[in-house]
Amino acid sequence: MQLMNSQSVNGSPNGSQDRGNGGLSGRVVVTGGGGFLGSRLVDWLRRRGARDILVPRSEKFNLVERDNCRRVVEGADTVIHLAARVGGIGFNRENPGTLFFENLMMGAQLMEEARLAGVKKFVAVGTVCAYPKYTPVPFKEDDLWNGYPEETNAPYGLAKKMLLVQAQAYRQQYGFNSIYLLPVNLYGPGDNFDPRSSHVIPALIRKIFVAKQRGDESVEVWGDGTASREFLYVDDAAEAIGLATERYEGSEPVNLGAGREITIKDLVGLLCKLIGYQGRIAWDVSKPNGQPRRSLDVSRAESAFGFRARTGFEDGLRRTVEWWAAEPDSAAPDLVQRAPNGR
Repeated sequence: MQLMNSQSVNGSPNGSQDRGNGGLSGRVVVTGGGGFLGSRLVDWLRRRGARDILVPRSEKFNLVERDNCRRVVEGADTVIHLAARVGGIGFNRENPGTLFFENLMMGAQLMEEARLAGVKKFVAVGTVCAYPKYTPVPFKEDDLWNGYPEETNAPYGLAKKMLLVQAQAYRQQYGFNSIYLLPVNLYGPGDNFDPRSSHVIPALIRKIFVAKQRGDESVEVWGDGTASREFLYVDDAAEAIGLATERYEGSEPVNLGAGREITIKDLVGLLCKLIGYQGRIAWDVSKPNGQPRRSLDVSRAESAFGFRARTGFEDGLRRTVEWWAAEPDSAAPDLVQRAPNGR
């Protein structure tokens, strides 16, 4: 079947299915493959020898609808499921039902249709938001079920966590080869800077950048700055998912991260330095911090498929700030006046 409203990236002009390497052989479907992370992953897959990559576009293939899931996976050898409905802390608080339903339906139906279609490998990309609110740091994969997620993240995190349950159940009953990956917060050039739905780094960059442009004496940031986060540069995340697709065949979940933690207060200070903003930070302690700490044990990823993050955090932030400064939208300050900093 030909999917007329999708992007097919082929290594040969006639679109023939040349054999790639390992888990990249045959047709590879990447949902969300046109997005921030997905576009990098598609590039990585091509460099590694994948010759037939299909990227279904969300405007034509709404994966909440099962028939679209069926159409997308037909003829696929490998499916990498990146597509998700996501947002920062403000968006999560306003749309918990949407986040739960759409992410649950996309994942569950896509994996079932992949199984029925005879897909050889399914790569389910989850989220660090699936971890319990008070997980001991660093987060170990074995702690994933030891409590309830942070409340603002729970509907999204639990919907994505069900992919792990489904993957393990399908492996047990059907022998279906599905792996489950847990990336931390991503960042990098090309991230979502929309103040209504962006995550913490782009939200803060935009706020601080605009404050400098306008000469504001202060920038308001949600919480008290004590919460910590771990961040993974988007190109590193693409490599991690690609390596897992090639090399990992296990049933256990695997963390994807950089193995380093930073408080929101220190992150804000670093961004102010990179942007050149010298004003005051006004912490709005009436707003939530989100999960108290996030930092992953990344040893399983290194031992299972040889992944270790390459990009230094300050270097990655600098590239992201420089990219945003060159964007036309960086000169549109009005949208950020009352927007939250994401999480």
